[in-house]
Amino acid sequence: MIADTLDRVAVAARPEGQSVSRLHRLARARSIARERADGGEQRMREWLRWPVIRQLTGADSLGRGHAARSERTDSERARTSEADSVVGSICPYCAVGCAQRIYVRDGAVSQIEGDPDSPVSRGRLCPKGAASRSLVTSPSRQARVRYRRPHGTDWEDLDLDTALDMIAERVIRTRDETWESSTEDGTRLNRTTGIASLGGATLDNEENYLMKKLYTALGAIQIENQARI
Repeated sequence: MIADTLDRVAVAARPEGQSVSRLHRLARARSIARERADGGEQRMREWLRWPVIRQLTGADSLGRGHAARSERTDSERARTSEADSVVGSICPYCAVGCAQRIYVRDGAVSQIEGDPDSPVSRGRLCPKGAASRSLVTSPSRQARVRYRRPHGTDWEDLDLDTALDMIAERVIRTRDETWESSTEDGTRLNRTTGIASLGGATLDNEENYLMKKLYTALGAIQIENQARI
């Protein structure tokens, strides 16, 4: 189609004495030159959009601002901007206790980020803490009490009250079966070695205080906590 158009233009505009084929070649050459020039300008515009070019030629010589941003970056919006509310919390992993901001949208957790107001972590989170949203939103998270009976192969669902009653019954039975009132020479003991406690890293002082009171009242002597930092 392009060749046919060039032939028509060449026939209509040829000076007297020049052949159509010569005019066609000249027009074709000019067209190719224009296409190459347009292509070169397009490539140049694309090169100028490269971050390293903007960094070297613009005011952002360190590449920390405009030079590092793309059109797609400018069009993106943070997930936190659409949150309905923000709730303060603590990371559930190690004993550092980094503070978190839980962003909620439509009653569900939409994003979890570090809390810059925390004197402990100052807004920072490790990769595990930054990905802790999956603990809440993962489809694999169990939201019911699951119980597998001794020597059983299948799990069954229990309501919370039933599970708590089963735990209390086992604690009392274990305490009674392992209770030591005194030694053979009459030294008073009043203890059990059948119950032990290992506290989690994110338990706060109040929770640890109550746990110590509970297990001491039960007569347990192996009471430990993971938080050693």
